[in-house]
Amino acid sequence: MRKVDAAVIGFGKGGKALAGALAAAGKTVALVEKSPKRYGGTCINVACIPTKSLVHSAALSAAQGGTFDERAARYAAAIDEKDRVTGLLRGKNYHKLADLPNVEVVDGTASFVDATHLEVERPDGMREAIEAEQVFVNTGARPFVPPIPGVDGPRVHVSETLLDVRTLPERLVVIGGGYIGMEFASLYANFGSQVTVVQDGEEFLPREDAEIAAAVLASLEARGIRVVRGADVRRIDDGPDEALVTVAADGAEERLPADAVLVATGRRPNVAGLNLEAAGVELTGRGAVRTDEHLRTTAPNIWAMGDVVGGLQFTYLSLDDFRIVRDDVLGDGARTTANRGTVPYSVFLDPPFSRAGMTEQEARAAGLNVKVAKLPAAAIPKAQLLQKPTGLLKAVIDADTDLVLGVHLFCEESYEMVNTAKLAMDAGLPYQVLRDAVYTHPTMSEAFNDLFAQVA
Repeated sequence: MRKVDAAVIGFGKGGKALAGALAAAGKTVALVEKSPKRYGGTCINVACIPTKSLVHSAALSAAQGGTFDERAARYAAAIDEKDRVTGLLRGKNYHKLADLPNVEVVDGTASFVDATHLEVERPDGMREAIEAEQVFVNTGARPFVPPIPGVDGPRVHVSETLLDVRTLPERLVVIGGGYIGMEFASLYANFGSQVTVVQDGEEFLPREDAEIAAAVLASLEARGIRVVRGADVRRIDDGPDEALVTVAADGAEERLPADAVLVATGRRPNVAGLNLEAAGVELTGRGAVRTDEHLRTTAPNIWAMGDVVGGLQFTYLSLDDFRIVRDDVLGDGARTTANRGTVPYSVFLDPPFSRAGMTEQEARAAGLNVKVAKLPAAAIPKAQLLQKPTGLLKAVIDADTDLVLGVHLFCEESYEMVNTAKLAMDAGLPYQVLRDAVYTHPTMSEAFNDLFAQVA
């Protein structure tokens, strides 16, 4: 039996950072990862990094234009480049920990025997026992695939498997109108695919500000992306040359031909096979690991981090989870999930959409006295310079305090701009600070001058 001070299950952002911190503190660490293709976690291998690599390549391809065959060749090259980048980062992440004298990377699938003992099934079928005083669960999330007849067909993919397809689909049907589905729809449209998005709800991006969601939908449709709302996917039939996705909407059935189908219907915490009940670790009603604000589970020596605890699934939240757990284990425990401030996020459409804070609808529903500012992206000189005038910027202000309640940025480079707004919100600065700041020119950030000048 291998005895260590700490065992980390999962090589994700939080787990790998914590393993390094614990090792630096003199602890012996076993880091268990079930797949050598996941060293570094979901973000590096099958999510943020590979998809953003393709988003970048797709934008370049769209600017070049050309025939579908020419675009398809660039797509295949983009997949190769994505593989190069992810392989490079995967190797660096592995050696960053595996080369440490008191860290052992253990290949295999871990399950709890009790709160301090794990059993790891190695790739060769052999089993190894690990005893650890402290255990940290960082197993991430997995795609949710609904029970649609034919969903196991050869042309049907989840986001992780579509990333490995080197042939550009001429027709792509995306099942699911959430953030992952929209991002893939946008990038494949830029590569030249004919894209149809099918979602079950009538409202598009229902969690977002209504005006911003309408602007995003109009932009997608202007680019030729069809969005079918209120649709029920009945089945997927695989034929010799194509798949046919049968959907029912507005009282009628339609068969959508596709060279590839992407099922993007959400992700679920990855707890299968961990045998958490043997360790006394409880789950929430939504199947996530139950944790407190310090990310302690219901077992006193076990913590959980990242997507497996539910909530927003972003790699930078997993990194902040690491900071919280590190401070609880090695520090004073002052850092918690309750005091990490506003969580911004971006969806890498074309143009990208970014948000921090409340929507106008949420603020009014909370009974707040609200002022609103809006600015079309076309009014920003840098947007015109980039030939990217599409979009809308919106800010929600507390009329009683002048504090920024939310920012919604559907414009080029919004993923950089939103971080400035997040800092102002966390610092409790009135909107006038963003309005009156001196920004470099020409930049997208200087749009805050004009946006917040529209507060009314």
